[in-house]
Amino acid sequence: MVDRRAKVTTLVLTNPIVVPMILKLASIAAFGLLATVAHDPLPDLQLGTVLPKADHKMKDVSGKTIALKDLVGGSGLLVVFSCNTCPFVVGTEGSEGWEGRYPELGAYAKRFGVGVAFVNSNEAKRDNGDSFAEMQARYKEKGYSGAYLLDEKHVVADAFGARTTPHVFLFDKNMKLVYKGAIDDNVASAAEVKERWLHNAIENLASGKAIEPALTRNIGCSIKRLAQEHKH
Repeated sequence: MVDRRAKVTTLVLTNPIVVPMILKLASIAAFGLLATVAHDPLPDLQLGTVLPKADHKMKDVSGKTIALKDLVGGSGLLVVFSCNTCPFVVGTEGSEGWEGRYPELGAYAKRFGVGVAFVNSNEAKRDNGDSFAEMQARYKEKGYSGAYLLDEKHVVADAFGARTTPHVFLFDKNMKLVYKGAIDDNVASAAEVKERWLHNAIENLASGKAIEPALTRNIGCSIKRLAQEHKH
């Protein structure tokens, strides 16, 4: 029995497919990239909830101060919590990340009358990749479509219960939450996406159809909050 287990272990650890997966998961765990839900004091925003912090002013990369309610379109508002530094956003070796889809996503939302706000709440990384100046540079370089707002002291993220970058929230024209979760089902490759959850939600919202699914599982890096302000 011992010899059989040893052989199985050897086969697994030398498998050319399994090994890279193990190394990638170990790397993610080591750097704390995945958000944790253990003892999480954040709210869990329910479908039908009215847009939190709708009047709260944030600085946009344009230099203007904007409230989320100012961005609501004829069909609603898309809010994506994002950043400049998370591999789930910007990509890494072997994975495109979601950021490359932002320009098309923003244009798609606007076509259906949905306003767009990308929100950077990584307060603990303002000196390490997520400063306002770096947000401005990235917005221009990557061709974002929509506002890119600096959420000081992660006030808006806390009100939303936003946990990851990215984390998606879609509201209707009455500012009520109709979809929450992920952009699609494949962070690694846009070409291999099978479920375009957010695109479908936007189209159904604009046409008055039911959104199904209305909740999907968000994955990404944990939003980097200030420890003294928000303890996990």
